[in-house]
This record gives sequence, C-alpha cells and structure tokens, in this order.
Amino acid sequence: MTATDTGYIIHGMKGDWEVVMGLEVHAQVQSQAKLFSGAATAFGADPNTQVSLVDAAMPGMLPVINKECVAQAVRTGLGLNAQINPHSRFDRKNYFYPDLPQGYQISQFSDPIVGEGEIECEREDGSRFVVGIERLHLEQDAGKSIHDLDPNATYVDLNRSGVALMEIVSKPHIRTPDEASAYVAKLRAILRYLGTCGGDMEKGQLRADVNVSVCPVGGYAKFRETGDFKHLGTRCEIKNVNSLRFIRQAIEYEANRQVEIIEEGGKIDQETRLFDAGTGVTRSMRSKEDAHDYRYFPDPDLLPLILEEDFIAAIKASLPELPDEKRKRFVEELGLTDYDASVLVSDKDRADYFEAVLEGRDAKLAANWVNNELFGRLNKEGLSITQSPINPQQLGKIVELISKEVISGKIAKDLFEIVWEEGGDPEAIVEDRGMKQVTDTGAIEAVVDQLIADNPDQAAKVKDKPKTMGWFVGQVMKAMQGKANPQAVNDILTKKLLD
Repeated sequence: MTATDTGYIIHGMKGDWEVVMGLEVHAQVQSQAKLFSGAATAFGADPNTQVSLVDAAMPGMLPVINKECVAQAVRTGLGLNAQINPHSRFDRKNYFYPDLPQGYQISQFSDPIVGEGEIECEREDGSRFVVGIERLHLEQDAGKSIHDLDPNATYVDLNRSGVALMEIVSKPHIRTPDEASAYVAKLRAILRYLGTCGGDMEKGQLRADVNVSVCPVGGYAKFRETGDFKHLGTRCEIKNVNSLRFIRQAIEYEANRQVEIIEEGGKIDQETRLFDAGTGVTRSMRSKEDAHDYRYFPDPDLLPLILEEDFIAAIKASLPELPDEKRKRFVEELGLTDYDASVLVSDKDRADYFEAVLEGRDAKLAANWVNNELFGRLNKEGLSITQSPINPQQLGKIVELISKEVISGKIAKDLFEIVWEEGGDPEAIVEDRGMKQVTDTGAIEAVVDQLIADNPDQAAKVKDKPKTMGWFVGQVMKAMQGKANPQAVNDILTKKLLD
C-alpha cells in the first residue's frame, strides 16, 4: 500500500486500487439495567446470574423500554452533531443463534432514534478529516456461546442478552487503516466524555464491524459525485474487531486479499469475515445477509418511541465540554500548541488529570510535564493514566516548585522519580532532602571565578567560540550538585566571559 493525500493505493499486478471503508461500531450503553428489563449489566458476573425472565424469553414476558438508555442514545447523537429523530420505532430482526433465546433481536431498522451527523478526526500527522455518520440506533445484545469448556458441548451465558447497544454506522468516508483507527479512537473519546459508554474494548464495551471494499483509482470520487455504491466494489464485513491495532491489521490484510482475487479473475463475495489476531488474516464466517433476509417488521410489543422537545432540550443543556471544544479552549485560552492540546484531550481521563495539575499554574509547563514526563513514564511501565503512582496534586506541586524557581528542571526530574517510587508531598521532600536550587548569586559567582582561574585556556576559547561556554555551565552545575539556578549561572558566565 502507498499513502496518498486522498487515501491508500494498492499497487496490483494489473493496476492501482483504492481502499474504501465504512464502520459499524457497537457501543454498550452505560446504564445500570438492560434495554428492556431491570437485570443488571455489571461486567464479570458469574454466568447466567444477570438474566431476567424477559432476557430469557420466557413465555408471556413483555419488554419495557429503559428510559435511561433512550436518554443515553440521544446524548450520544447530540455529541455527534447528529439529527435527533423525535419519532422512532423498534423492529424485530429475525435470525437464529443458540444464544438468542427469542429467535429475534429487537433493533431499529427504518426509523432509528438518531439520523445523520459527523465527527472530525485527526490523523497521526496532525491533519484532520471528517467522517459522516449515517445513523445511530438502539438494539439489544445477544448472549454468549462458550465453546472451550467441553469438547462435545457448547454452553450459553445469557448475562449479555438484552444489554443495550448503540450501533453507530459511519458513511464510507474512511480511506486508510490509520484513518479507521483514528475514527474509532475519536468516537470512543466522545462517548467517554459524554458518559454514554465505557469504551473498554477488552471488556466488549466497544467493538467494530469493518466494511472493506476496493475499487479502481477514481472510483471513490465517482461515488462521492453520484452517490452510487457500485463505484466502490463489493464489500466484505470484518466482524467484531476489538482493538485499534487489530482494526488496522484486518483492513490491510483484507484489502490486499480482495485485490489479489480480482486480479486473478475472481469475484469478491459479499460476506461476513472474522479476523484472526494470531495469524493476522481474515477468514470467511458466513455469506453477508441483506435486510430482507432478516424479515424486519415492527415489534408488536413496543409502541413507537416519541421524544418530546423538552426531553431533548434538557439533555442538550446538560452536555459536557467535548474534545473539540476543550482542545480549542486549551489553544486559545491557555496558549498550548495544537499538538499538545490534541494529546491532552484525546482521552477524558488525560484531560481531567491535566486540568487538576493546572489549577492556576503555568499551562505550558504543566502540559509539558503531563505529556512528556508523565505519559512517557506511564508508557514505559505499561500503565494507564488512572494507574499513575503520581496523582495530579503531586505533579501540580512539582510544576509549581519549578515555576517559583524553588527547584531547577534537573532537580524536578529527580523529585519526580522519588515521588513515583516512594510517594509523599513534593514540597516536603524538597525541604527535607535539601533539594532547593541555589539562587544566591554570590555563591554561584564564587564557583564561576574558581573555574575560570583553574581553566584559563578554556575561558579564552569562549571569546572566539561562545558556544563553548556550555562546558563551564556543566562544570558549575556539577560543582553545585545540580542545584544552581540555570539562568543565574548563564548570566554570570556571560558577564565574566563575553562582556
């Protein structure tokens, strides 16, 4: 594959091909109960301990809509700059799975709760692109089939049966594996800011169905011009991909697989495939169904969902500051670079940590310590921001001590290490261990004078080559155990060696 300004190009044996993707992201609604029952939704419960009679499809049991799940879907739609449909309805999507006790899934087909929207995403190089949202609809999850407990039997756990999902369907506006990953990351960030989905892909709270197709170069432009999907080629759906890295790997493999088949004279079958993370390949799961195969029809047990204007307005008024708004504020009001601001707002926990560190302190210095020192150490240790041994109050004090010139940058790194390993109050540690930097110009000047007297030849070189003064800076800092105020050292050396 070759990256271009408009997407990825696969250079085949018989021509060049464009890759086009659209994603269907299933996000578990953050709620205490399921979509149509009062059963709990906690992760990690023993099998079949969070199942109501409704979830198990016992005869005569009727679904009752969970208002909080509806509110969470509306909140998400507003966060995606999408149209909220005041009238929607639930349909039955008919298919058989052993872990689908009803024999159908309650979903939304022709009348979803949320219509078209869009989100702005950021590539690794900092450039931005917009992905259109086709729709968001509510549906219930199926249970889970367990195949590895017995070689001759399959067990069924219905804890997830009936859990509320938001299926967020993008338009085919995604052109590269990295864009697909960036889109899911941005979508996850928005959901976390809104509090509508935990977004933990390892726990199954967020998973993506990735639709991949390839077409001759120019096909995507024709699609955007005409809206005709025939220009994009036949798509294959890669089901339930649960990590950003796997999304990238699955797309790369699948796109190349399709090009190889086409160039050998074959035909792409519209099908659902699975990604094997161990081998890095996709494999066929089943032929891809069309809508008519599911025999959708309105669920007779559920009335149409009518949303009052006041209900939508109240949710809109309660929306938090979202990533794009926060990034803009960090740049315009705090003076951060666009890059630093983007890194900080990419995850709600990161942004919250930074703002706790900030607390009226120097914003650029705080951002530097959070983005570089803290995140660098967390990445090295394989820890998340919520697992940091240093809390934001401790890091905030370190930043404050630097700003007030109580400690130098070098001492601050030593202090950071102590707090990381041992904990404690940074201010007290500096006091108890004698870590304050020396600002007494007389003491610094005495060290400088002695060094110049001991190294006259080196001092003479500075006149001709001012950059060599760095040697004296290092020697002063070494002599004073790194505690000398760097600015004072430079000022005194400049006066004595260059004036």
